[in-house]
Amino acid sequence: MRIVFWGTPQFADTVLVALLEAGRDVVGVVTQPDRPAGRGRVTQPPPVKLTAERAGIPVLQPEKPQGPDFMEALRALEPDMSVVAAYGHILRREVLDLPPLGSFNVHASLLPKLRGAAPVNWAIIEAYCETGVTIMRMVEKLDAGPMVLKAACPIPPDITAGALADQLADLGGRTLLDALSLLEAGRAVEEPQDEAAATHAPKLKPEDVRIDWTRPAAELERWIRGADPMPGAWSELGDLRVRIFAPQLAEASTEAEPGVVVSADPRSGLEVATGSGTLRIGQVQPAGKRRMEGVEWIRGRGVAPGQRFS
Repeated sequence: MRIVFWGTPQFADTVLVALLEAGRDVVGVVTQPDRPAGRGRVTQPPPVKLTAERAGIPVLQPEKPQGPDFMEALRALEPDMSVVAAYGHILRREVLDLPPLGSFNVHASLLPKLRGAAPVNWAIIEAYCETGVTIMRMVEKLDAGPMVLKAACPIPPDITAGALADQLADLGGRTLLDALSLLEAGRAVEEPQDEAAATHAPKLKPEDVRIDWTRPAAELERWIRGADPMPGAWSELGDLRVRIFAPQLAEASTEAEPGVVVSADPRSGLEVATGSGTLRIGQVQPAGKRRMEGVEWIRGRGVAPGQRFS
């Protein structure tokens, strides 16, 4: 079976590696163009491109997966099936229907829950105890196609979105291989999704994750973990924008206003008042600087008790 693989970030790369290690015939890879990344904004290729090039697999990098030139290049690969994992664009019907066996997606949730671009982030933010992956046949409506196979996993209480995505990528690779075996054997049962049970997980933008300190500490703790590492929950301390990571619920109570720094001790760390309870901040990234431990920031006199995040 000739497979064209579509994907861009590390999640997709893990799934692609699983296909290659299993000996699957990946005849082409479609990924997004090289983009500036990191503090230096140096142009870098997607992880999927690097893996494909090492394996000698042709790579297509259209700005958008459409148009006569792209479709000609895709047809030239003669795919039997497309497999998509975190590619980053919605595919048109002419693309989905080009492979005779269809197009299948590795989605990082237990559909129909958390359809959309950020299911891993929202699973943490919304306090899910369990998530997983779903292999589904793709249709034009976002993440709404019939499901071939699901696999569930628990969400640990202190996990970040980045760490959970890594776990789900491994699970997604294994589940995809099982689904492909079922499809090849003619034993796959494609289950329609229950539209009434569908929920959505839209992409998180930086403006979505500015910390509202009037919210309860327990809620903010999930928001911060759910935005780690990207887009990174943030707040302002005076004129300084600071990304916030590694939160913990603090036991101490306080009468301080939300956002006020109630403790900035170089031994015990940084604690901030919220709308209900106090939040201990384990790591920070002030604008223009690297991510660092909260106690290191305190020792560098970056923050002091009585200052207020807004």
